[in-house]
Amino acid sequence: MARCGCAAASVRCILGLVPRGAPSFACSHYGRKDRPLLILDTFKLNGKTALVTGSSRGLGAAIAIALAQAGANVAVHGSSHAPETTKQKVIAAGTQSIALTGDVGQKEVCARLVEETVRHFGTIDILVNNAGTIRRSPAIEHSEEDWKLLIDVNLSSVFRLTQHAGRHMLARGSGKIINIASLLTFQGGILVPSYAAAKGGVGQLTKAFANEWAAKGVNVNAIAPGYMETDNTEALRNNPERAPKILERIPAGRWGEPEDLAGAAVFLASSASDYVHGHILIVDGGWMNR
Repeated sequence: MARCGCAAASVRCILGLVPRGAPSFACSHYGRKDRPLLILDTFKLNGKTALVTGSSRGLGAAIAIALAQAGANVAVHGSSHAPETTKQKVIAAGTQSIALTGDVGQKEVCARLVEETVRHFGTIDILVNNAGTIRRSPAIEHSEEDWKLLIDVNLSSVFRLTQHAGRHMLARGSGKIINIASLLTFQGGILVPSYAAAKGGVGQLTKAFANEWAAKGVNVNAIAPGYMETDNTEALRNNPERAPKILERIPAGRWGEPEDLAGAAVFLASSASDYVHGHILIVDGGWMNR
């Protein structure tokens, strides 16, 4: 791939000395069609602002930190308390952060989280809809309360947050939205009817928003994690019957870790994925291949 002809600027770029927010090749040659960006530059998120819901721990925390390491300022979020630990890890990566709180199952909270992010940073470029919860019980015993909770938190919040953030992104003509789906976007699961229904809906919402917004500069995609070592899977990992069966089916031979989503999240948040719309990227150690 061709490099910039300005030797001094090229050296500064290679050494990472170009000021934050400046073009990757900060010289008069930047932007020429015959002088394209180096591929790794397209993964950089310098100057971008992200909101990651449910980022106090687990998948959300790992994604928030990864986006910060790629250069983004990150608003982190917890349902019942501000995730100060994640905030400090984002700051340690060299970017700015604020810690927000609120139950995304409430529609007014969804609007507030987006507006507080925009008020603090002046914009929102990336939204990661990660907040979620799970309830396990046989379908015949699954309560109305659990059904409503799961749909509100895992599905309705995705619609509302995407809608609110999308207004800002559409007005600017650019933005990246990443929904956290699941293997149960494709499968029915066992003892989790409301979770499966919600995650199935997340997949369809991803495609529906992408169909409308792709031509308007806003990318809407999803990541479907496999069996990950998080709070949501603790009951499965402690189940002496199911845990070995799950592990036996994973070609990678291990449960996933939150950090396994880092690369996928940075890719979908960056300009490297500009022509990717409505895709559900499976990160599962090969589970779906079996």
